[in-house]
Amino acid sequence: MSRLAVPKTYKLFIGGAFPRSESGRTYEVTRADGAFLANAAKASRKDARDAVVAARGGVAGWAGATAYNRGQVLYRIAELLEGRRAQFVAEIEDAEGVTRAEAGAQVDEAIDRWVWYAGWADKFAQVAGGANPVAGPYFNISVPEPTGVVAVIAPQDSSLVGLVSAIAPALVAGNSVVVVASERFPLSAISLAEVLATSDVPKGVVNVLTGSPAEIAPWLASHADVNAIDLVGAGDLDWIDLEIAAAETLKRVLRPEQGADAAAPALDRISAFTETKTVWHTKSLR
Repeated sequence: MSRLAVPKTYKLFIGGAFPRSESGRTYEVTRADGAFLANAAKASRKDARDAVVAARGGVAGWAGATAYNRGQVLYRIAELLEGRRAQFVAEIEDAEGVTRAEAGAQVDEAIDRWVWYAGWADKFAQVAGGANPVAGPYFNISVPEPTGVVAVIAPQDSSLVGLVSAIAPALVAGNSVVVVASERFPLSAISLAEVLATSDVPKGVVNVLTGSPAEIAPWLASHADVNAIDLVGAGDLDWIDLEIAAAETLKRVLRPEQGADAAAPALDRISAFTETKTVWHTKSLR
């Protein structure tokens, strides 16, 4: 007698747990040829608010960790991604309709980008900050600090590479993240969440929502407890309205990017989610 396969249920990732949408809604995820692939949770406004609450709760511990420790935690995620490489390759192959070799290249690129950002964790402060020349017997030092909760609209044409490219730089700086995954290709986002849940990332530091960016993004852009928003994957939305909504609460905004180089690794993507603190201290006159 043949056994029944156990279909995977793709849920949200909020506060270190995997809840269903509070609305109970799901939507069908299909293969490239239109065949049914899986059901994914369709996040609501309430889910977005819950994710922001969880992200706020995760900021202090993550931002308070040493830069070296954050780098080690992020590198551990890359190790876990490497260990589950076959799963991610299969998911991308099914969802995007690419060859196994092409899917493998995407996974390898995502892992490499994660390692690249992990390596900057204890180094970017020296580049983004420094001692400033001033007149008088003072030390004047500028230091980058995390801005807080960062909302991210992930690139919509990428299963994994775009997602990693969008969330990793915010994490390096010590921020917590609420990310809206690709609506067409959400499965790798939840699989990444499973990696995060089994790594040393504190709960609430990364929260993953699946569903419609058009529905969720306005609530994140206008939410008073979100400090910055990355609209890298919002090019097909009315992102000007999102930028206006973000301005009401003085959010940092990164505008949409298009093309193959969207969200390419860059130090500027880390510093975009930092605030610069400048400290004066008297020099000894002896």
